[in-house]
Amino acid sequence: MDLLEGIHTRRSVRVYKNAPVDEAKVNDCLAAAMAAPSAGNQQPWQFVVIADRTKLDAIPGFHPYAAMVKKAPLAIVVCGDLSREKYKGFWVQDCSAATQNLLLAAHAMGLGAVWCGLYPDESRVDGMRKLLGLPETVVPLALIPIGWPSEACSRIDRFDAKRVHHDGWTA
Repeated sequence: MDLLEGIHTRRSVRVYKNAPVDEAKVNDCLAAAMAAPSAGNQQPWQFVVIADRTKLDAIPGFHPYAAMVKKAPLAIVVCGDLSREKYKGFWVQDCSAATQNLLLAAHAMGLGAVWCGLYPDESRVDGMRKLLGLPETVVPLALIPIGWPSEACSRIDRFDAKRVHHDGWTA
């Protein structure tokens, strides 16, 4: 799949087929995530792959917008590791870039995924931290349920020239 086509056709997939995802594809997604740029090359990310059905089913108990995880074969939690920070606070941008790479890699392989935000919502962060036993220096940023999409998504053009400003702010 051409990169630009992948960017324009990727969608947030919330309904999955009842089929497993091969571990090699999961590792390819993780490798793409770890290829993301980061401030000072600090690479402050950690990833938790969740395939345990009991843990997946518990997530909607503290995340009101993650019901789809109950039907997903797995989810990946993208975390910022504050102990790896060189430049304080940039872990959010770094891990967001890693999350986008992960989403695009999943789409390129025919998988569906959706970004469910955790940070900065304290109840979601605390819920995930407790569920996974994360240390205090590891902050869960995003939950990414992954599976085979139940339907195909088409391209939607979202370009809006009114949101582009040149050499300063223009109304």
